[in-house]
Amino acid sequence: MNDTLSQLAEVLEQRKQQTADKSYVASLYSKGLDTILKKIGEEATETVIAAKGDDKSQIVYEMADLWFHCMVLLAQQELHPDDVLAELQRRFGLSGLEEKAGRKS
Repeated sequence: MNDTLSQLAEVLEQRKQQTADKSYVASLYSKGLDTILKKIGEEATETVIAAKGDDKSQIVYEMADLWFHCMVLLAQQELHPDDVLAELQRRFGLSGLEEKAGRKS
């Protein structure tokens, strides 16, 4: 896995032990799933707006925020980026249509 993702996953785990007044991530954890999901929705919307504005640097900035908050969700759910990467690897070489048809309902 990419070193940056691995290091970030480690930090996000460590933040579970901190208090909400000392850490933004700890405050997200303490507020719960709905708050984390709301942040993901906000960041996804901001990413879409940046893409519509055709500003590459803004797209990168907003995508970083989106990925960050998605990683917070993974950590909150006791998942690791490796879980997502393994799923992407499983799909590699499959037609998107074939992969979608093979999913469990």
